[in-house]
Amino acid sequence: MITQFETEIVKDEANKKIYVNRDFNAPLNLVWRAWTEAELLDKWWAPKPYKAVTKTLEFKEGGRWLYHMLGPEGDKQWCRFDYETIEIKSSFSGKDAFCDENGKASDEFPGMHWENRFTDMEGITHVNVEISFQSVEVMEKIIEMGFKEGFSMGLENLDQLLTKLS
Repeated sequence: MITQFETEIVKDEANKKIYVNRDFNAPLNLVWRAWTEAELLDKWWAPKPYKAVTKTLEFKEGGRWLYHMLGPEGDKQWCRFDYETIEIKSSFSGKDAFCDENGKASDEFPGMHWENRFTDMEGITHVNVEISFQSVEVMEKIIEMGFKEGFSMGLENLDQLLTKLS
């Protein structure tokens, strides 16, 4: 029997952080690839009916993922993730920001810092994401924009993709 896992999202106002925890019924190697390869990221990152479209991805320390969320009406929301640290099949961190199609970060919205950790638990992979914000106000704005619902939907997409690939 295959176990279905739920996404846990916890808001920590005192430390200006959001914690996301999710287990996947897939080996660590496959989950890691899904978080670090453009071809796989594009298949799950955006909540439906949106679609993630990678322009460039250079997965290395100092590298960047530049992509947009393509809406059903053709609208595009550009984002970038600047990789800071990478420990292969264990963790990576970096700064996430809204930007233009050339990767110029938005002045009107501060970015957030992500620390993603991956743990192999005998065939089940635990993913822990810690997102840090400059202020509680910025964190609340992200939540109001639908972060919890959207990211939960994206992780459901990932779960479905991993089931197909396993």
